[in-house]
Amino acid sequence: MDIERAGGRGANQLRPIDCSRDVLSRAHGSANCSHGETRVLAAVFGPKAGTKKNENPEKACIEVIWKAITGQIGKIEKEFEMILKRTLQNICLLTVHPNTTTSIIVQVVHDDGSVSFPGLFVLFYRLSRVLMVLRSFPLVSLCCCLTESGQILLDPSKLEEQKMKAFVCLVFPSSIHSITPEESTPATTTEQEIITSLTHGVMTVDDYFHCVEQGRAAITPLSNILKKKMRSQSAGGNYSSKAA
Repeated sequence: MDIERAGGRGANQLRPIDCSRDVLSRAHGSANCSHGETRVLAAVFGPKAGTKKNENPEKACIEVIWKAITGQIGKIEKEFEMILKRTLQNICLLTVHPNTTTSIIVQVVHDDGSVSFPGLFVLFYRLSRVLMVLRSFPLVSLCCCLTESGQILLDPSKLEEQKMKAFVCLVFPSSIHSITPEESTPATTTEQEIITSLTHGVMTVDDYFHCVEQGRAAITPLSNILKKKMRSQSAGGNYSSKAA
C-alpha cells in the first residue's frame, strides 16, 4: 500500500531545493541551503597554519563542528561530525596543504527531515573552490527511508522519518556527464561508488540495496542542479529548483 505524502509528492520525488552562496563575509566559503522546510547553513574557515593535537602534521587537518537548533551538542551531532569529517578526509587530497587546519561549521537552522542532505553538495563544491582539490567528482547526498510495508521514500520529512522502519543517508560521486557535459567522458565505475552510508533502524540487505538503487537513480537530477549552481557562480546570485 502506497503512502500518501504531504503536497502529493511521489515516493521518489524530492522537495524544492534553494541555495545561496557566500552568505557569510568572514568565512572563506559558505552556503545557505534548504530542502523543503529543512535549512542548513555551512561555512568553511581555512586552511590555517598548524594542526590539531594528535593529528598528522604532514597532512591537512579537517575539523567539523555540527550545531543543532538548540545549540546543545549531543550524540546525534557528534555522529554527524564524525561522518562528515571522514567523508571529507576520503575525498580531499590532504597532502596539498600539510600542517594546516580547515574548520567546517554546519548550523542546522530548521530540521524538517533529511537534515544531512541540504547544503552538503554545495559544501563539497565550496571546499573544492577554497580548500583543496577533491579526489572524486563533486558529490551528491540524499536520504531515503523504508516504510513498514517495504516502500522506499526519497527525501523524507521529519514526520515521515518518525514513522518509518529504517532510514539511510547516502553520498555518491556526482554524474560527471551532468557536471561537465562539454567533456564527453565514458562512464566509469567511480560514478557507482558509495562514498558514505549512514543507517538508522533495521532493514534487510535486500532493502538496503533497493535504497541504494533508488539513490543512484536520483544522481542525475541532483547533478543537474549542482551543474546549474556551479554555472551561476560566475553570474552571481542564488539558485532554486525543484527536483523530480
